[in-house]
Amino acid sequence: MTTRNGREAPLTVGIDVGGTNIRASVVDGSGEVLDTVQAPTPHAARALEDGLARAVRELRSRHEIGAVGLAVAGFVDETRSSVRFAPHLPWEDSAVAGRLTERLGLPVILEHDANAAMWAEYRFGAAAGAHNGVLVAIGTGIGAALLVDGRLYRGSYGVAPELGHLQVVPQGRACPCGKRGCWERYCSGTALVDTAIEMLATDPMRSTILAREVFADPGALTGRKVAGGAQDGDPVALQVMADFARWLGLGLAFVGDIFDPDLIVIAGGVSSSAALFLDDAREHYAAAVTGARHRPLARIRTTQLGEAAGMIGAAELARSALEPATSASRSGSGVDDESGSGEPDDRGSRTAARSRAQRNSVKAAQPQPNSAKATRAQPNGSSGRGSANSAARGPGAKTGTRRR
Repeated sequence: MTTRNGREAPLTVGIDVGGTNIRASVVDGSGEVLDTVQAPTPHAARALEDGLARAVRELRSRHEIGAVGLAVAGFVDETRSSVRFAPHLPWEDSAVAGRLTERLGLPVILEHDANAAMWAEYRFGAAAGAHNGVLVAIGTGIGAALLVDGRLYRGSYGVAPELGHLQVVPQGRACPCGKRGCWERYCSGTALVDTAIEMLATDPMRSTILAREVFADPGALTGRKVAGGAQDGDPVALQVMADFARWLGLGLAFVGDIFDPDLIVIAGGVSSSAALFLDDAREHYAAAVTGARHRPLARIRTTQLGEAAGMIGAAELARSALEPATSASRSGSGVDDESGSGEPDDRGSRTAARSRAQRNSVKAAQPQPNSAKATRAQPNGSSGRGSANSAARGPGAKTGTRRR
């Protein structure tokens, strides 16, 4: 146990459930990773849950654990107990948290991986002290998370925000989501490759490094190799990174116009090459955001916690579920409470109550067997909005003065 604000903070486990590997870490109340285990990700639901249980039990054999948090790259429901859909995992409309809680005898919560990373950066890293923040995790695609008034915003149904699928080019590049011209098709590790191939097709003689890569094996080119070529001065690779910086800046300007954050954190695998694009992206952002000369601009930083952010954030959110009820009620103000949780755990009950009210309203509107007319449903007073998102797509890792 570590002490936080005069109280003992239990150790918790945060698990990054990736499509390739499971990484589970014991995290203390100050965000320090004390122990980690890793294993390949099974491709069947039962086998995956067996693997998660084994990882937790191995860590429990060495540490006293209070709760478990899973950072998942997919849609997590508003109660943070079920996975609606995860493209690289064998779960769909699956009550994962309940099954694992029963198996482990510990509280288990789920979180979108980008949300988990955002929470870790807010509590312990690059977003410490932020009021309204956005995390943009750039890897194969784009994952994102929103912090509003010191609270994660998940939307009404737990799936916000899908910033990577904002359309920036009508009828542009095809996206696996089914749309065309999504932001992540121009600003991601995958986009680096696509842009490089397009440029090489136009003028292959301008390149030295990338041309050799593509000639040897067209399928072997990766975003990391494009960034490496830029570092080595390849003209096409440098042009690709300039194009990437432009799309990043333009996309962040959209984000700035909509959310007006005071801080943007760039995370994900591509962030390790930030020296090649971030300064240019800041300039594009400042040029494109509305009213730039008449408003403060968001600070744009890279992650401090790196690839550990999702695990740290999931562990911290699991710890908040163990906080006393009084802490949960205090955190309703939307600002991180003195316990550090800032995340009340009563969303599920509010959502369930709202759903019951909506069902009752619909039922009241149905014709009754012995009635000639349907009874008109009466307003139930519900706004229809859920509580304030998933790693998550979540959600990198992560000190400065923390907002209290």
